[in-house]
Amino acid sequence: MPAALRHCPEMTDQRPDPIQPMTSRQRWTLVCTVIGSGAVFLDGTIVNAALKHIGQDLPGTLFRVLEGQAYIVGGYLAVLAALLILAGALSDHYGRRRVYAIGLVLFAATSALCGLAPSLELLVIFRLAQGAAGALLIPGSLALITHAFDGVQRARAFGIWAASTSALVVLGPIVGGSMVDTVGWRVAFLINVPLLAFALWATISHVQESRDEETTGRFDWLGAVVAALAVGGLAFGLIRGQANAWADTAAWIAIAIGIVCLVAFPILMARRPDPLVPLELFRSRTFTTVNLATFFVYGGLYVTFFYQAVILQGVLGYTALGAGVTGLPTGIMLALLSTRIGTLSGRLGSRRFLVAGPLLMAVGLLWLVRLPSTSAAWRAAIETPSSLVPPVDVFIDILPYSLLFGLGISLVVAPLTSTLMGSISGRFSGLGSAINNSISRVGQPLLGALIFIAISATYYASLGSSTGLDTTDAGIRKAFQPLNPPAAGATAAQVAASNQASIEAFHLAMLVCAGLLVVGAFVSWYGLREKSGTAATGAGVAPGTGGVPPKPGLATEPPAPNI
Repeated sequence: MPAALRHCPEMTDQRPDPIQPMTSRQRWTLVCTVIGSGAVFLDGTIVNAALKHIGQDLPGTLFRVLEGQAYIVGGYLAVLAALLILAGALSDHYGRRRVYAIGLVLFAATSALCGLAPSLELLVIFRLAQGAAGALLIPGSLALITHAFDGVQRARAFGIWAASTSALVVLGPIVGGSMVDTVGWRVAFLINVPLLAFALWATISHVQESRDEETTGRFDWLGAVVAALAVGGLAFGLIRGQANAWADTAAWIAIAIGIVCLVAFPILMARRPDPLVPLELFRSRTFTTVNLATFFVYGGLYVTFFYQAVILQGVLGYTALGAGVTGLPTGIMLALLSTRIGTLSGRLGSRRFLVAGPLLMAVGLLWLVRLPSTSAAWRAAIETPSSLVPPVDVFIDILPYSLLFGLGISLVVAPLTSTLMGSISGRFSGLGSAINNSISRVGQPLLGALIFIAISATYYASLGSSTGLDTTDAGIRKAFQPLNPPAAGATAAQVAASNQASIEAFHLAMLVCAGLLVVGAFVSWYGLREKSGTAATGAGVAPGTGGVPPKPGLATEPPAPNI
């Protein structure tokens, strides 16, 4: 090589900075955040696998089967979403390690209550409480990582976090599915207790405390209540109304309350002295884009996971283990690729990943639109080794979706997280991550409630036309539930018609979810602006201002309370 090239400063400047090895405290921070947040993700995986058994085993007087299943998942996410932002603010003020530790204790306690619930209605109530406890964990984990790492090292840490938590999720379908089939569905909740006990020890012993020393200590409790009523009112009202053929007065009241609170929320945020969601943060183009893309991508993702778990077991006849293991390729790809993709996005920028990822996920969902009602079920059982070999239909009908979806989500998780945290000041890390995580969860109850209406309408229309049953009759609706086995006493022809109607409803749900993912990809393509080799950040915004245009003296004076 010529000497002029060997000593060319322009060439040497292109070398990426080496990634420094982690300190002991940084490693322990990753361990406790992976276990704590991983328990939340693992809980979702195993609970989805247990939905069919919960619907069959738990008595319910107020809720029907699919309705109760929707509340178990959607109600949990609605409370989680409504309280995440407040939890982030509490974390910034009282100490991120302290609030995270409290969340570990409460999540373990509510998990135990869920595992001991004697009725469907009580399980729903305990799940709401579990969502409130989980709200203390999710923003805290990201904030603890943000304050323990910097620069490219932070992007790599987020990749390790995503890979490690997904590795726990990989174990969920195998361990959880087999436990649900053999021991029972209650283990889906009780398994959290020992995991969180270890995470609590690691947090108290090894994680450094951090807080925002300049917070006012004033919290927008009213904003949190209004947000909860907006999301919960609309989700409950829409699901309850469709489940009861729109003859339930409580459903209409809930919808009215949800609409009023939804309209009032941004007005309150603009006028409150210490708003739950500071609207000034959304002046950052990057912050706004990432959160809008999150709403559509994660809304489609959570709705997909819910209906996939129900259709495989309730209609096609998969065991919990068989249904869970079909998602194993997705979890493995996420675990293997997230660290590398997180590092690449820190150097190349996130836009290309956040466009390609949702599009690949959408293609995977379109493959599920061809899922036939005659697809052979995988009745895998640990005690029967021969059953662990899947039928050919699994490789044809399910595996292509799982591979495409896994590759797509692997391109999304770490780049989205690092781009979000890079668009806000470190002192707002708890609040910023809470806003994003809230938005990622709010899509399922809101969008899921709308899809629930379409699914129910499609199911009962198809069932009525093929069997002649009066599907407006309350007794018929109780005996025939979408995406679930019919009640005992149904004829073979009615069972076949119900299964076909459920498959048609599922196809519609997957089409809608694929559309949501495409919208999310478009939002990232249009909204993110970055130069090659740099991660997306708020253009034209001074660093350290949380994506908010700097006010005079912001670097040396305390920021305004409502930022």
